[in-house]
Amino acid sequence: MIGSREGEVVEVHRARNAANSALKYVMDPKEQLKIYTAIEDAGLDLGAIYHSHTRSDPIPSQTDVNLAKYGDDQPKFPGTLYLIVGVANSEPDIRLWS
Repeated sequence: MIGSREGEVVEVHRARNAANSALKYVMDPKEQLKIYTAIEDAGLDLGAIYHSHTRSDPIPSQTDVNLAKYGDDQPKFPGTLYLIVGVANSEPDIRLWS
């Protein structure tokens, strides 16, 4: 998760993959809350949520889309960007989504 101020990156918080898998990412809810609280306590905005795609292009999967919204299509984190890093090739491919 990336903490920002006025659109500028200020902090980057890494989280452990609770799924322990190269094919699926799951953030532990307690860890997610801890990071989100730290960002808010620092007076920052949640600027972006990032993760990597190890075997595919950095395009949101259906799982990514589902995790970014509530069932009624309301975004979980309005205004937050999603940064996906494709690492399937020798050069990283970085794309930003809203």
